Amino acid sequence: MVFKRLLGSLGVGGPTVDTVLDPGPVRPGSALTGEVRLEGGNAGFDIGHITLELVARVEVEHEEGESEGGIVFERFTVGGGFRLAEGERRSVPFSVVLPWETPVTELHGQPLGVVLGVRTELSVAGARDKGDLDPLAVGPLPVQEAILEAFGQLGFGFRSADLEYGRIGGTGQQLPFYQEIELTPPPQYANRMREIEVTFLANPGGMEVVLEADERGGDDALTTITVGHQDSRDWSAEIDEWMRRPAEQRAPHAHHHGSGPGAGAALAAGAAGLAAGVAVGMVAAEVVDEIGDFFEGGEEDEG
Repeated sequence: MVFKRLLGSLGVGGPTVDTVLDPGPVRPGSALTGEVRLEGGNAGFDIGHITLELVARVEVEHEEGESEGGIVFERFTVGGGFRLAEGERRSVPFSVVLPWETPVTELHGQPLGVVLGVRTELSVAGARDKGDLDPLAVGPLPVQEAILEAFGQLGFGFRSADLEYGRIGGTGQQLPFYQEIELTPPPQYANRMREIEVTFLANPGGMEVVLEADERGGDDALTTITVGHQDSRDWSAEIDEWMRRPAEQRAPHAHHHGSGPGAGAALAAGAAGLAAGVAVGMVAAEVVDEIGDFFEGGEEDEG
């Protein structure tokens, strides 16, 4: 879906901006492509720069409890330095590379409930104006999908996915937040744990997979597995082995985070892997509405 925004600070008669992303989900570390379409107003305007901002809705824990806020986690300047004549139409194509730790928003075409957006900022006539906003769909990397498939094959169900503000100690995390995918255990593990949270921290050479089990004894058992992008080990066997290991033998790990309720929606029932969730709680149109409403409010910029 495309949003066409009149630049607010310039009022009626100012230029409009329309950012169109190429169709289909992108993957972390890959190119996001599209074009920014500008249409001149009733006078000429100098376009200083065109900047794309990647925005995420994250959960923030504090003394009063938990709240949600928006955060800009990457910026790209994709054009500018020209004059847009009265009524002129101009298209500025772009290709930018997503951060490797960009959260996954969908699996097998089903939304996970994580909200990301691409917002276009224009510097016009010396003023910066937040213009167009589009939802961003991100699919998993092959090894991420393989690991989630393995959980599904073992009988784990999808509960929710959310973005937590903060850092996981002892890892190479780069972004100021991380994604948690919460899974419910099948009967063979349910007597030992309530749920397991999976976090992927990808980088150019591979990724860290952080697994945290909420043990019924009251403790969290956590380990980190380092994998390559082409890793093709038997993930079902490896996960099963880790699950059956006594909690005290699992690798300890410093993990700074909170585990509040997820903001995600359950996946639709499906045959492949984790697509065997419960019910679709958020259709694509609702994601669009939610991201539009949410990012109209204030946001917390990082760096």
